Amino acid sequence: MQFNELNIHPDLLDAIEAMNFRQASAIQEQAIPVILEGKDLLASAQTGTGKTAAFLIPLLDSIARDNNHHISVLILVPTRELAKQIDEQIEGLGYFVGANSLAIYGGGKGENWDQQRNALTEGADIIIATPGRLMAHMQSGKVKFDHLKCLVLDEADKMLDMGFMDDILYVIKHLPVKRQNLMFSATMPTKIRTFAHKILNNAVEINLAVSKPAVGIDQNFYLATDNQKIPLLVHLLKEKKDQTAIIFTSQKAKINLIIRALAKEKIKAMGVSSDIEQEQREETLRGFKNKNFNILVATDVLSRGIDINNLNLVVNFDVPRDPEDYIHRIGRTARAETTGISMTFINEVDQKKVLFIERLLEKEVEKQNITEALGLGKAPEFKAVLRTGSPKSNNGGKKRFFRKKGPKPNS
Repeated sequence: MQFNELNIHPDLLDAIEAMNFRQASAIQEQAIPVILEGKDLLASAQTGTGKTAAFLIPLLDSIARDNNHHISVLILVPTRELAKQIDEQIEGLGYFVGANSLAIYGGGKGENWDQQRNALTEGADIIIATPGRLMAHMQSGKVKFDHLKCLVLDEADKMLDMGFMDDILYVIKHLPVKRQNLMFSATMPTKIRTFAHKILNNAVEINLAVSKPAVGIDQNFYLATDNQKIPLLVHLLKEKKDQTAIIFTSQKAKINLIIRALAKEKIKAMGVSSDIEQEQREETLRGFKNKNFNILVATDVLSRGIDINNLNLVVNFDVPRDPEDYIHRIGRTARAETTGISMTFINEVDQKKVLFIERLLEKEVEKQNITEALGLGKAPEFKAVLRTGSPKSNNGGKKRFFRKKGPKPNS
């Protein structure tokens, strides 16, 4: 479907054309008409499908037609990175409409506090905020949402995982009862449905291909001990010289270790984690997006909501704890129907996690063993297997995971 078939304001259509949006994605085609009709929506779609534009386009359409000067839309998000990304997309789409927005995030009363407070009191059209920061402003007693028309919860599953439920409920308590509610989530577990029932009214539900990686991702899995991971990483990166890559690790302490090891091989990389100051994080991300360097090493703070154009490669230096996180990590590449490569390193202790990923993917993945050929020694044997309990077993026949009997790794 073309965007001009969706009864969108002409000024917004000009913005869409200027942003080089041509054909509406599946989530956009289904969500935009529902939102334009003013209905509540519960939507689930995998990362990289264009769900941000799916709610921004109809909301900006409403702002273009109303021409008021109050806060019309509040978007709650789990991370400052996602807040900034949505703010940037509004800047692009809202230019022809004359809509303005501000991202509210950060800890403490820093230099942005007064700017954020003024936007909240004087009224930007759209506020994008992390729940904790917004709540801190609201507790000052000066923030009013009397004219709010729509509340958006983006990456709702991530916000609940991060413990923001109470903060979200506090914010909602201070919003007008009569409003439109939109909830977007990459996954649809029971807790999301339960939470949605507390907030949404007669919501339309859209569920598109939840928790499956984009078809354009070439997924590769390599067996390696912890000591073999860095030389294996160096070898693979040299093979893919000049490609733009994000390396994910589950441990903040490994970021500098990886960066130093790559620097010895004259491979420039920078790192981002929640421990790094906000200003430095933003500067590093700008440098990465501007191609000042090609490799970014990060924790899962970047696994959701970050759009990097032409990202070729995602490396899981560690297997993520949650299989959903695997989907979000590799979803940073092959966005908007492009192609990309993912590589995941599997040590002795992470093998069970791979089984859960396989169950989510609904297929067994090939585990490559190339360390011995590279002169790095033998890789660990993949020993974790999936067995089915008997009908008489205590788990009622549900699938359980076991490790094959045999010598322990490195014995």
